[in-house]
Amino acid sequence: MKVLNGLAEIASDFDGFILDLWGLIHDGVTAYPGVAHTFEQLNRAGIATILLSNAPRRSRLLVDGMTAMGIDRTLYGDVFSSGEATWQELKSRNDPFFSNLGNNAFHIGPERDNSVLEDTGISRVDALDAAEFVLNTGPVELDHALEIYENVLQESVNRNLPMVCANPDDVVLREGQRVICAGAIARRYEELGGRVAYRGKPDPAVYHLAAGRLGVKDLSRIAVIGDALETDVAGGNAAGIKAIWCTGGIHAEALGISYGEPADVSKAAVLAQEFGRDPWAIISGFHW
Repeated sequence: MKVLNGLAEIASDFDGFILDLWGLIHDGVTAYPGVAHTFEQLNRAGIATILLSNAPRRSRLLVDGMTAMGIDRTLYGDVFSSGEATWQELKSRNDPFFSNLGNNAFHIGPERDNSVLEDTGISRVDALDAAEFVLNTGPVELDHALEIYENVLQESVNRNLPMVCANPDDVVLREGQRVICAGAIARRYEELGGRVAYRGKPDPAVYHLAAGRLGVKDLSRIAVIGDALETDVAGGNAAGIKAIWCTGGIHAEALGISYGEPADVSKAAVLAQEFGRDPWAIISGFHW
């Protein structure tokens, strides 16, 4: 496992990077220091980028969020979210799971995620007895605990409603505070006996799609960079793409560090092994 002080050390080895957002580029509200500079240097080095996020909303909204954080749209390449992947499935109905869902969805999630349903012909319903499936984009409020959704999940199971999860993440850090994600709700649903279809990381298919959108055919010339062992590193490993683990994100507390602070290599190796993951390298943040 290589230890990188910055991406400049390996720039000549790669033609493209598949980049996480939350925990690598920003904390959900503010861009991390030096992000714009790193993007500028990647552009000068001719390295293509695609932002691959488990955000449960359409990709264009992620661009709006980045712009609001002061990250200019000209700095990075393509953007692809789990919300976009979910929207594509709900619209095309090519996958057998999605083709049998019906057109009435009970939505677990905030209104800001409504874009997942736009132009799909699917209606939101307010009562489970009118629903044909559950669309899960995460907690309605950022401070909600998983237990708040227990009753609605149990009733959904009793009604045999399939669930679509538009964000496989279990938890994310927002300004240093842990917030549960749709993945945690979906896994509890499975524990209760419910059926779930996930879209997004760590599905290797989404990484191959991202690689194609980068325009880089040789996977050995691409690296995944992200902070979550369960999604970013796991997805890279499953897709056969080198994974660079940003230790300053979701696992920083477990490693006893903060974003941008180098991790103890032995601790990082032990933690990666505990998760059954194999990072090609570690880096403390999105640094050049």
